[in-house]
Amino acid sequence: MTATTAGRPAPVNGRVAHWFAELPTPRPALPGDRDADVCVVGAGLTGLWTAYYLKHADPGLRITVLEAEFAGFGASGRNGGWASGLIPGARDRMAGAYGRPAVLDWQRAMNEAVDEVIGVAAREGIDAGIVKGGTLRVARTPAQATRLRHKVEQDHEWGVADSVLLTPAESATRIRVDGVTTAAFTPHCARLQPAALVRGLADTVERLGVTIHEKSPVTAIEPGRAVTAHGTVRAPVVLRATEGFTASLKGLRRTWLPMNSSMIVTEPLPARTWREIGWEGRETLGDTAHGHMYAQRTADDRIAIGGRGVPYRFGSRTDHEGRVGERTIGQLTRTLERMLPQTAGARVHHAWCGVLAVPRDWSATVGLDRATGLGWAGGYVGHGVTSTNLAARTLTDLVLERDTRLTRLPWTGHAPGAWEPEPFRWLGVRGLYAAYRLADRHEAGGRVRTSPIATIADLIARRP
Repeated sequence: MTATTAGRPAPVNGRVAHWFAELPTPRPALPGDRDADVCVVGAGLTGLWTAYYLKHADPGLRITVLEAEFAGFGASGRNGGWASGLIPGARDRMAGAYGRPAVLDWQRAMNEAVDEVIGVAAREGIDAGIVKGGTLRVARTPAQATRLRHKVEQDHEWGVADSVLLTPAESATRIRVDGVTTAAFTPHCARLQPAALVRGLADTVERLGVTIHEKSPVTAIEPGRAVTAHGTVRAPVVLRATEGFTASLKGLRRTWLPMNSSMIVTEPLPARTWREIGWEGRETLGDTAHGHMYAQRTADDRIAIGGRGVPYRFGSRTDHEGRVGERTIGQLTRTLERMLPQTAGARVHHAWCGVLAVPRDWSATVGLDRATGLGWAGGYVGHGVTSTNLAARTLTDLVLERDTRLTRLPWTGHAPGAWEPEPFRWLGVRGLYAAYRLADRHEAGGRVRTSPIATIADLIARRP
């Protein structure tokens, strides 16, 4: 390592994510053509949860999972570790299309899925450092406080009655964030170590008899088959679980936009710092800025914090090793120190980034075309740790042709539309986040209402 200008060692940069203490040795690649009953493309949480529930529902199914790198290489192993009940979509918009009762049930199912993730991890002996401490969201400007109060009102309208507003003093009993004007708490979230969850799930499905081939990038998904350079898996059902990497597949460049998100994690903080901060409940922590942040207190007493950084690369390109620009590391470090000045001087140990999938209407989708046998799930807009579990159980019912509560949820079969072609996509997304940064600066001046800059950006982006 080299020394930084602050005289501290430079953080590890990239190498996929801090969550991997050591990068895993990949499982063997596909050794040639194979037949299966179900082929799953992608060994992230969507694909592995789907294999898990399908195998439990029908142990006789021959299930093959194909993965380009290793299980958890994508967003499943790089995220902020929030297993939350946040819906991956616009509740009002989806209710307009599918009805209010359907969206109310979707919200209930998401909250229930938090406990389902926790329960499966416990039953299968997956140690992912899970603590269901809920989420604390803080507002630090008058405009953020207005949005946060509206968010809690919306939660109540959608059946989340235990979403509550907190005074600054009440918020400080949980986490002593600097400059809080209003806060909100919901119990429907668990902190976890994402790579431990996805790797443990991969080991679990293998024990159940699922075959996983890593280092086997799929170049084409077609009715009845998934094609790789090593061979072809033929199966009557082929399920796409490729999330932020979907744009690399033929014909899917504009389906979901690969949005980049970056993270840093500190060195372990000493006990005296934790006494100053609090955070004994291990809540996940978020703010209400337009360029929002998300954070957790890790199982080994670090702080992991994330934000958008460089949000999008031209042509829907994605990174490989997850390196982060120095500017983004500096921005995240400053955000951490402004919110938690108790951390000033703490060394940033690791920085990384990854991509999440954003549909054009910011609402996730799950589906299966019975005519072709092709299925899909994804577009979780950054809320995938829990959504993947619910999506997998929905896919399981669709594959087994079961008409259930889950197959009637509004995201089943939902068509979000396509993103604009380049260069309009790049110009739009980069302009959008430049507008959000400007709006945050505008609101820092003390205005009570959301900046019109952000309002216009939301309308253009169709963001909920």
